[in-house]
Amino acid sequence: MRIATFNVNGIRAARRRGFGTWLTRTDPDVVALQEVRCPEAALPDEAFGGYHAAYDAGARAGRNGVAILTREQPAAVRTLDPTGYDFTLARELHAYADQGRYLEVDLADAPLTVASVYVPKGGLPAHLQIPGRMREAPDGGAAFERKLRFMAGMSRHLNRSRRSAAARGREFIVMGDFNAAHREADVANWRRSKTSVGFLPDERAWLENLLGPRTFVDVVRRLHPDVAGPYTWWSWLGTTYAADAGWRIDFHFASPGLARTARRMWVDREVDGIRMSDHAAVTVDYDC
Repeated sequence: MRIATFNVNGIRAARRRGFGTWLTRTDPDVVALQEVRCPEAALPDEAFGGYHAAYDAGARAGRNGVAILTREQPAAVRTLDPTGYDFTLARELHAYADQGRYLEVDLADAPLTVASVYVPKGGLPAHLQIPGRMREAPDGGAAFERKLRFMAGMSRHLNRSRRSAAARGREFIVMGDFNAAHREADVANWRRSKTSVGFLPDERAWLENLLGPRTFVDVVRRLHPDVAGPYTWWSWLGTTYAADAGWRIDFHFASPGLARTARRMWVDREVDGIRMSDHAAVTVDYDC
């Protein structure tokens, strides 16, 4: 089974840059998308080829939005709406129910539950905010605290979903843009980035606590334990893309049984010499 995750940074823009070509050439069985940024009614015709699309655009026009593409219509679809789960939704996630940040499906043709997540970018904690040295106006750490609340709730949610899937005889995988890097090998300029959003101690600790041999396995790092990257995000600005000075923030986190079946992975930075997004697609082949 070929499974991919891709933050498209706007599905309509990505289509103009070659998303359809990438989808045809890669031929994945499942694709998790983030930042689709398009109301479902405004999607172009054949936006996803012949795939079935579970879709949650969220209520904020032009922002966020997640989707999961599958070959067969899913057996079940769940969002952050508190209904539809056999457990109580984490209280921290109620505020995000309409933001298009999480989608989960049960595949109809395999014993697998797949989730797509788009974690908030966040901001700097108050003690690191220095006026004049920030692109955004100082907010006293409010965006940082909101991200931590989302992370706390999402950690409980993912573990409950994983256990729920296991009780139904299913493996579980969550993919997406986590807006945080885990290890030094995941950031090209990690020394300079220790006080940057996405590589702060609290963000790294959250990923560390989420992962474990009995909970979630970082599939790409399992396949490539000793490499720098492979990076999945580069700024549109400057020369970081040409220099491959990126960040690895787009992940496949799988239940241990599924992770053991991973055979190979690759990162698609562009199609026919054109970047589709500021992120790259991450594809893994599983023997499942």
